[in-house]
Amino acid sequence: MIPKIRKDKSYRITIEEVNVDQETARTLEFDYQDREDLFDVVEKLKQGSGLEESIATKVGVALRLLGPVMMQNRKHSLFADFMPHFKHFMQHLKGTVKSTVKVQ
Repeated sequence: MIPKIRKDKSYRITIEEVNVDQETARTLEFDYQDREDLFDVVEKLKQGSGLEESIATKVGVALRLLGPVMMQNRKHSLFADFMPHFKHFMQHLKGTVKSTVKVQ
């Protein structure tokens, strides 16, 4: 059997500080890869989560950044106690989005 090659999506995240003079504005930028299509995740959350679009965007990005880090480090003391709650939250969120998007 030929192993399936995982084709991760590549993204660049840029955060710019606004409403400050240009000399003190800070920027944070990093690249990351994800097995999920971040744009599809955000769109599904906008459609099926019941959240305002701007909030759904923030939640989608935050979850796709935090989720894989937690999975890779689930036994780390920072994440061990939180992991069961995160898993429950994700199952509930996915169920909510799937049932809402399917109904439309």
